[in-house]
Amino acid sequence: MSSHRVAHPVAHATHLASRVPHHVTRLHRGRDACWWVVSAGALVLVGCRGPQSVLDPAGRGAERIAELFWWMATGAGIIWLAVVGLAIYAMRARPGAHSRGVALLIIGGGAVLPTVVLAGLLAYGLALMPELLTPAAEGQLQIAVSAEQWWWRVRYLTFGGNGEAVELANEIRLPVGARVAFHLESPDVIHSFWIPALGGKLDMIPGRRNRLVLEPTRTGVFRGVCAEYCGTSHALMRFDVVVLEQEDFAVWLKHQHAPAQPPTQPLAAHGQELFLTNGCGACHTVRGTPADGVVGPDLTHVGSRLSLGAGILPNDPEAFLRWIAHTEDVKPGVHMPAFGMLPPEDVRALAAYLDGLE
Repeated sequence: MSSHRVAHPVAHATHLASRVPHHVTRLHRGRDACWWVVSAGALVLVGCRGPQSVLDPAGRGAERIAELFWWMATGAGIIWLAVVGLAIYAMRARPGAHSRGVALLIIGGGAVLPTVVLAGLLAYGLALMPELLTPAAEGQLQIAVSAEQWWWRVRYLTFGGNGEAVELANEIRLPVGARVAFHLESPDVIHSFWIPALGGKLDMIPGRRNRLVLEPTRTGVFRGVCAEYCGTSHALMRFDVVVLEQEDFAVWLKHQHAPAQPPTQPLAAHGQELFLTNGCGACHTVRGTPADGVVGPDLTHVGSRLSLGAGILPNDPEAFLRWIAHTEDVKPGVHMPAFGMLPPEDVRALAAYLDGLE
């Protein structure tokens, strides 16, 4: 009797579940399916936006590439529907001889339609090439970018029409609405230069200079990456791209051309002394000081950049402390030696000096 009473509620619940109307079960299943579809759609839409999204274009080239993507997605969808439709028909068709129309359907849907769609997509894609490869006009901005393990050397080759170069690192600023020619090269291994929101990617091959023309169409901050595996810290090799109004860009470029201002705070002044006496100037340039090294990034205005270490650290004194004292921990394989052997007060002074180079 006792075991019967214990088992009875379970059996009763099972009996009640079996009596739930089928339309209610179908309703719940339909709601679950809709929830999954909506969730998947939301994830897709979120992935289409952001500073590193190909489908959220902010440049003329990226707009054409996004258009090509959507046309290709549409063409792929048409071919997929045709092939799936033929597969369903074949599964449901009765065995035996079929009419001539079935053979034409298979030939048309399985061969002719894909050929026509793919040929149209190829023609559309080739028609975009001349516009994407048109060089910048004479006298417009020219930027040389050298990808190195694992950072970006950026040189503005034209300044005020006098041909003077302005060098910085791991950050590119561009004027909106202007075509800019990039000269891309690498001194060590193959890298790939890619700003998804502005245009296509292009490989940077040792011993060869490639050219890429970009034209930003709206202001904002975007992200560039190395799209070719290049070694240990490949994933830690990013850079910021800031698109400014043309007047703001001219002011910024003029400021970048100026030498570094002497530090005014005692701690930063001590940091400058340490920078010069500890050999930092053998690798880095700070224009306006004896530091004239060319091995590492130019640090003349490093304090005004958005990030440190090729986009992996925020630009603030604490980040400078980490980078100076624990370089290898922050970016494995980096060629810059850490200065953790310095007393903490000296590291703070160095960080204060670098942070003040705006």
